[in-house]
Parts: sequence; C-alpha cells; structure tokens
Amino acid sequence: MQARNRVQAKRARHDARGWQVKRRERTRQLIELGGLIAKADLVELTGDDCAAILGLLVEAAATLRGEAREQQLMLWRRRGQRAFADDLSADATSRP
Repeated sequence: MQARNRVQAKRARHDARGWQVKRRERTRQLIELGGLIAKADLVELTGDDCAAILGLLVEAAATLRGEAREQQLMLWRRRGQRAFADDLSADATSRP
C-alpha cells in the first residue's frame, strides 16, 4: 500500500514539474518582453503610460497584418539588431 502511495506521489510531483516548467518558461518570456519595452525607452518616453504602450503595440500588430508585413519586419529587425549591437559596443567601451 505504501509503495503504491509513493509511486502516485512521485507521479504527481513529475506532473507538477512539467506544469511548473511551462509556467517558468512563460514567466521568463514575459520578463524578456518587458525588458525589451524598457530597452526601447518606451517606459520613459510614454511616462510609464501603459495605455500608450499598449496602443503602440496594437498599432505595430495592425501594421503586421497589412500588405507590407515582410518589409516592416525586415526594417524593425534591422533596427533591433543595431540597437543590440549599440548596447554591446557601449558595454565594451564602458568596462575598465
């Protein structure tokens, strides 16, 4: 009887771990997305106005639903890559 309970408890822990892993992955993704919003200075530029930030994101989503989707994605991707590269360059020059 105890062995069966241990097996069931072990199975329950394993099932919970799968759920926890998915939750942690989702949490990490949300934190990274929030970091990107901060990195783009949207928090400061909007005065931390969540409605304005959401409006910007909704506008971007609408643009991606349009005919110029691929061109816009390419433009935004290049700008993002330059921003990441600029941050790396700034970090490298600020180190002693």
